[in-house]
Amino acid sequence: DCGLCPEHRQQSCCVLLEVTHRCNLRCPLCFADAGKEDREDPDLAELEEELKLLMETAGRCNLQLSGGEPTLRDDLPEIIALARHLGFTFIQLNTNGLRLAEDAGYVRALQEAGLSTVFLQFDGTREEIYEALRGKPLLAVKEGTIENCARHQLPVVLVPTVVPGINDDHIGAVIDYALRGLPVIRGINFQPVSYFGRYPRAPQDRDRITLPEMMQAIEHQTGGAMQVADFAPTGSKHCLCSFHCDYVLQEDGILTPLRPARSQCCPQPEAGSIEQARKYIASRWGKPAPPGEFEQKQEESPYASWDRMLERLRYYRLSITCVAFQDAENLDLERLQDCSLHFMAGGKIIPFCAYNLSSREGRFLYR
Repeated sequence: DCGLCPEHRQQSCCVLLEVTHRCNLRCPLCFADAGKEDREDPDLAELEEELKLLMETAGRCNLQLSGGEPTLRDDLPEIIALARHLGFTFIQLNTNGLRLAEDAGYVRALQEAGLSTVFLQFDGTREEIYEALRGKPLLAVKEGTIENCARHQLPVVLVPTVVPGINDDHIGAVIDYALRGLPVIRGINFQPVSYFGRYPRAPQDRDRITLPEMMQAIEHQTGGAMQVADFAPTGSKHCLCSFHCDYVLQEDGILTPLRPARSQCCPQPEAGSIEQARKYIASRWGKPAPPGEFEQKQEESPYASWDRMLERLRYYRLSITCVAFQDAENLDLERLQDCSLHFMAGGKIIPFCAYNLSSREGRFLYR
């Protein structure tokens, strides 16, 4: 019976709230096993109670609306506006992009309601990758989603599920795509495959990719433009859960890493680290601030070169993160104790990997 009990050592950085269990895809790999059951969506009143309780218990954490596929709800803009009204300042949408690619008016409504960032399922730039992982070709859908988001100034974070033998040789291509998509694409959140929910067969060691292997693949597939030495654990999670680095794309095409000022090798969660993590995510994945008057007049300024550097930092920064979720085969209770990514469900806040834990037969503990 897991939740944020006295044994838990970290607060909530980002909390997922599922607004539907329906889905318009039937992905062979799905941590939520979405679309399997015909369950009614929670109504606005139920969601309001959950959001109020979340604000009382976790404070002004970052909020991610998830599912299922949240965009199947026509009232999603109302849910976003409600969350804003209750005090949530950074709201992400977890989506496959199907509706956002087809309905630019819906994208505009989400942006006007206060959506901060689109967290877009994006597994690669080859159709055979989508056919293997999602059951159908979807590249045009992904590109249409990004175009509509750019049109309505909604930032996008690409979220690839990395599966050995399917797209682990395509990591560099996704990074190249993101760099070409700056500034609407703000980051990439790589997620090495974990085996919970729906997956085709029991995994073996060769079916997994570790964080060190991900770092090595990034260095190799970017030709050394991004290096293993650039990456560090995030301060709000267990050191074995994730790594990150920000890069600035310079005018000459060179990538400059923004490395942390001090070593972050296996730190213990620190006081204030959650608030820092919340602000970090909001600033890196959210819409960049508009240029100030001094930047608009940079050609007249003796500090024009400094102004150009600030512009590169604001509009040409790409955040690279990688998060390794746990499943029944590799669950580590110490990592769970330091988890800062949580689910809000049934009035309880539950660590992400505990909430999604399932047996090989597909039986969930909490879902």
